Amino acid sequence: MTSAGLDELLHCPSVWRASSTEGAPKTLPTGFRRLDERLPGGGWPLDTLIELLLPAHGVGELNLLVPALRELGSGESGPRRWIAWIRPPHLPYAPALLGAGLDPARMLIVQPQGLRRGLSPQGTVPSSQSLDPALWAMEQALRSRACAAALGWADTVDSNSLRRLKLAAEEGGSLGILFRPLRRASEPSPASLRLLLEPRGRSLDVLILKSRGGTPGRVDGIVSREW
Repeated sequence: MTSAGLDELLHCPSVWRASSTEGAPKTLPTGFRRLDERLPGGGWPLDTLIELLLPAHGVGELNLLVPALRELGSGESGPRRWIAWIRPPHLPYAPALLGAGLDPARMLIVQPQGLRRGLSPQGTVPSSQSLDPALWAMEQALRSRACAAALGWADTVDSNSLRRLKLAAEEGGSLGILFRPLRRASEPSPASLRLLLEPRGRSLDVLILKSRGGTPGRVDGIVSREW
């Protein structure tokens, strides 16, 4: 290719240049400097899906999210929106939420029951496929634009459901955070960020398995487990 041809190609609007910051993904600082340093854009990617993989509930995963949830729930950048909790393993404790700077009145707790019939690709005709009601509820919360973030707890999730959650977050301008068991770490996922959390004493080690625009890595001992 000639120099003139390359120059013409580089000026084509459909070509993304690594040195350009235009259209860079939006991020929100995690509140933990060493983790921010390892994440592209210096924080949590917004309007997308994040997966947190846990050996058990209560290892410090909520501590890791409190600074971001506090910021998202403040409404400083626009109208106040809900923080949805979809099928949490334990009911959030209101005094603890207040102590962490979160408004319990803006928390939406959803405990779906049973199965929900799926829809055809056209979205109109019921199919024989049954959907996890928690995943369905999380998708609706993300797409609604009424929620700044939706936190969901699930085990088995197929790739199509994960893609739907990611797309719903993009469409609704919301942050989706899906908590899954550690044994799902080897499964492929379209999530923009996948973190494996390992408790160590009163601290939490974070293994970055996948990071859109970044590289895998590890950050040790970054958060106290007091929340």
